[in-house]
Amino acid sequence: MAKQKACKICNTIYEKETKCPSCDAKESTDNFKGRVVIINPEKSEIAQNLKIKSKGNFAIKTK
Repeated sequence: MAKQKACKICNTIYEKETKCPSCDAKESTDNFKGRVVIINPEKSEIAQNLKIKSKGNFAIKTK
C-alpha cells in the first residue's frame, strides 16, 4: 500500500498521483492530522465549516 499524501492547497487525501487529483497542485505532504470523509457536501455542516464543496477524503489539518 502506497503512503497517503494530502494536498496543502485543498486538503484532498490521495495515494498514487504525483499531483492533486482535485486541484492539480504539486504541493503535498505526508504529515497531516485527522481525516474526514464527505459524502454529501451540500448537507454536511462539517463540509461547510471546512469550506469543502466536493465529495471525497480530506485531511483536517496539513503541516
